[in-house]
Amino acid sequence: MQRSSAGRPRNGASRSVLLAEVAQATQRLADAGVPSPRFDAEELAAFVHGVKRGELHLVDDADFDARYWEAIARREAREPLQHITGRAFFRYLELQVGPGVFVPRPETESVVGWAIDAVRAMDVVEPLIVDLCTGSGAIALALAQEVPRSRVHAVELDEGALRWARKNIEGSRVRLHHGDALTALPELNGQVDLVISNPPYIPLTEWEQVAPEARDHDPELALFSGEDGLDTIRGLERTAHRLLRPGGVVVIEHADTQGGQVPWIFTEERGWADAADHPDLNKRPRFATARRATP
Repeated sequence: MQRSSAGRPRNGASRSVLLAEVAQATQRLADAGVPSPRFDAEELAAFVHGVKRGELHLVDDADFDARYWEAIARREAREPLQHITGRAFFRYLELQVGPGVFVPRPETESVVGWAIDAVRAMDVVEPLIVDLCTGSGAIALALAQEVPRSRVHAVELDEGALRWARKNIEGSRVRLHHGDALTALPELNGQVDLVISNPPYIPLTEWEQVAPEARDHDPELALFSGEDGLDTIRGLERTAHRLLRPGGVVVIEHADTQGGQVPWIFTEERGWADAADHPDLNKRPRFATARRATP
């Protein structure tokens, strides 16, 4: 169909139905407690109609797809947006996600950004990086993409998550390993420049406070870790110390309520230096870093 310079069809066809439906869908999602109702309503409309969010006004009334309301009903029931569309965006990546894998969150992008800057500042031609609890592979793939000469290994224990990681990592230079993050990759002991992880860190006592999208759809293995949420991080401290070379850096994401607690796990007595906490883009404590001390 030919369009005028204003982007409207020359035959004057109407394009008001979809935008009106998006407005109704936004209200339904808001009433259901969805945190970002307008964004989600527009994203689902774009997904169903095969356009970008900024192109919704170009969809003619005659092309409105009733399957949009099926997608809205699923989101209204608090099924994750990314499970409905089958995709998640992370930094410069588009990842395949669905039931069985933790959906990467925007907060983790700032964690990876810090790690990328840290690796680039190292005087290492081909930095060796290990991503523990990789899930969808988001962190490992972002590092491989944005640090072009890096050698990246990703470790995942859960079979369900591993299937999604394989799909995303296929064709990349990331090496995926099926194994326990606490015992993984002994062949790399003392050689790694950066260890990074977004591990489970929610206290078991907070199960009821977790958003339905995570509690009912993300794997429990990716969410909960002991009474205070720090059990896995305590184990990762030993793994990171084992894997890192002297001067190597560890980066661990944690809950915003755990700011100040995680750096104390990486003490001088345990062979660490420069342990510190860092905020995310919303200025909330989000991740801790430390450097393996030089003997």
